[in-house]
Amino acid sequence: MNCQSCLDDTSALIVIDASVVINLIASGFFSEILTALPNRVVIVEEVKFEIENGRQNGHRDADALARMSAEGRIEVVGLRESGQDHFLDLVSGSAAETLDDGEAATIAYALEQGAVPVLDERKANKLCEKRFPTLKRASTIDLFFHEEAFTALGQNLIVDAMFNALYQGRMRVLDHHLDSVKNLIGTDRAAQCNSLPKMARIT
Repeated sequence: MNCQSCLDDTSALIVIDASVVINLIASGFFSEILTALPNRVVIVEEVKFEIENGRQNGHRDADALARMSAEGRIEVVGLRESGQDHFLDLVSGSAAETLDDGEAATIAYALEQGAVPVLDERKANKLCEKRFPTLKRASTIDLFFHEEAFTALGQNLIVDAMFNALYQGRMRVLDHHLDSVKNLIGTDRAAQCNSLPKMARIT
């Protein structure tokens, strides 16, 4: 199976959004994937706060994130002055042109540091495409398809991880990855994943 990831630069700094953290935790292979990646992986403080706020609804994602941070597999970072300017620009204005704090801070940090933001939400990706067309972006699927992660886990475990993220985490898949995901997990499993578009769930 030839699965393509846009994360081909092993020296690139990767900054992941809250939904990506949740998807990786739901996959059941959060630690294994982070360990396999040769890249430095960070989250912004706003994403950490967003995930910690999930405790109020009984979510335990913050516990897994804290373990990964304590083990040095993921680092929490803050925005500097230029990043703060981008952040304010991304959270100000009409609802159609603004993002939540976590997504905005993730993109702002990527712009500030020359990092690759990992985002799954279509609105965030479309806004980036419109306003920052030269900014290289990735998604959770690109982390699963990363050559090092795919090699370390093997295809069977990557399939399990992806299905868990789709079924348990309700992971969103961007259009350009839909065919690869369906081909990899198979039509039976795809049919069970309500987070996939209806056409992708039809056998």
